[in-house]
Amino acid sequence: MSIPPVGGLTTPPVLPTLPGADAPAAAPATGQELAADFGAMLSGQISALQDLHTTSDQLARAAATGDLTDVHDYTIASTQAAVATELTVAVRNRAVEAFTEIMRMQI
Repeated sequence: MSIPPVGGLTTPPVLPTLPGADAPAAAPATGQELAADFGAMLSGQISALQDLHTTSDQLARAAATGDLTDVHDYTIASTQAAVATELTVAVRNRAVEAFTEIMRMQI
């Protein structure tokens, strides 16, 4: 049993379109290009993690010397650095597990 639309009007569903969907497809990237992109992305994320820790350390020093007016800033920066480190370690562990599993595969 189907329910008729109100007023007898039917409208087609609206489907989202991706930006550049009408643009012609680009040539697929080579393995070396993908590796370079991945390496650059990984390097950038490690640098961002280092920046989080540097900021947290600076705020910790400022809190210890009494120069920090709002201790919440240090708490937030410290928590951000800790969560980012936990995520990085979890991703690394998964990558090591995947590599180990691939190495165990028989050809």
